Amino acid sequence: MVESNIELDNLFLALADATRRSILQRVAEAELSIGAIAEYYHLTYAAIAKHIKVLEKAALVRKQRRGKEQLVIVVPSALKIAREHLHAYEALWQDRFGQLDALLAHDETRASPTSHKKRQHHDKPKR
Repeated sequence: MVESNIELDNLFLALADATRRSILQRVAEAELSIGAIAEYYHLTYAAIAKHIKVLEKAALVRKQRRGKEQLVIVVPSALKIAREHLHAYEALWQDRFGQLDALLAHDETRASPTSHKKRQHHDKPKR
């Protein structure tokens, strides 16, 4: 059974889209209004607003009102959750690759030419 973690699901869903990753990168560099963000893309204001909503739902950004503008601000702590999740998989795969390397090294020593010659020498019938 696959366990679902809504927080992680929303986070990776948000990061799965190239436009949202680009928006996230832009607001990481500077707080921007939705209108200012929209200027960078060939998308409508409404489309950008929808992307921002997905990023908000994943807690990657938040909106803050300053005067008449709503600025989009990055929330770096959400990326920490993704990093920790991915780190667990990295550790798992590093361990598996280490086991594979050890197995291959063991097989190489068994199949080396000198050990092969020794086996051939012992396998010859005596006269």
